[in-house]
Amino acid sequence: MNMAEIGRNIALARKKAGLTQEDLAEKIYLTAQAVSKWENGHSLPDIENLMSIAEILNIPYTALLTSESRRQENEVYKIRDRLFHEDNMFTRMRAFALSENLPETYQALQFMRECHMGQFRKQGKFSLTQIQYINHPLMMACQAHAFGIRDDALLASILLHDVAEDTDVNLQEFPFCQEVREIVGLVSFSVPDGMTKEQAEKRYYEQINGNGKACIVKAIDRCSNVSTMAGSFTVRQMEHYIAETEKYVLPLLDTLKNKYPEYSDIAFLVKYQILSILETIKCLSMN
Repeated sequence: MNMAEIGRNIALARKKAGLTQEDLAEKIYLTAQAVSKWENGHSLPDIENLMSIAEILNIPYTALLTSESRRQENEVYKIRDRLFHEDNMFTRMRAFALSENLPETYQALQFMRECHMGQFRKQGKFSLTQIQYINHPLMMACQAHAFGIRDDALLASILLHDVAEDTDVNLQEFPFCQEVREIVGLVSFSVPDGMTKEQAEKRYYEQINGNGKACIVKAIDRCSNVSTMAGSFTVRQMEHYIAETEKYVLPLLDTLKNKYPEYSDIAFLVKYQILSILETIKCLSMN
């Protein structure tokens, strides 16, 4: 590609994001004149600025380097806004909770929906549709149920796993059994005073490692997130997430296999799905 084509790509993406040249320049700590030169094909941003532009505009940096003809070729693929609709998954899980006598799960469905009301998942790079946040815990619960999990406290914890961390609801206010509160507490991440994020992260996974059901929640949570990260993460974010997954989450699956044999089949299936996605992304990023 030549400078003019890259400049046109930057201008189109900037306008689609609703930013002026001044807005974009301010976000990358440069002048509007520098942005104007790029967009008019008089100069090129260096790789660091290119990555920053892509991150700000919520697109893969490769989109800025792709010609119009190549983009048209790529449009044969339709990117789904969501894998499954949250309303359908909610109805599915509610029917299971009623027919299989899962009272904690049934109550968790409504409680989770009320707590996450007005919250949305991170906007996808290829979508203009806002997805309700509950799509994520519902996807996890449906996947866990498909794996054969019928433990009421575990399914309820999966549905509630982000409530204490991402809403104003205090864990002590949860109208659920002690086991649910314990599991949700273990998978809710925070950085205590006097601790670095790295130290808190290490302690967080060590504590989860001591509870098989918490391991299941975290593993399915990560499986769900890696399944959709290519549509919303920057390359840099994916690299960090892959490294964290390999360092902390895959060992949790080994713990499940070796320490909690009742979950060994689930551990195998989740590990297979996570590894398949991670290795695919690694291969694509090397092209």
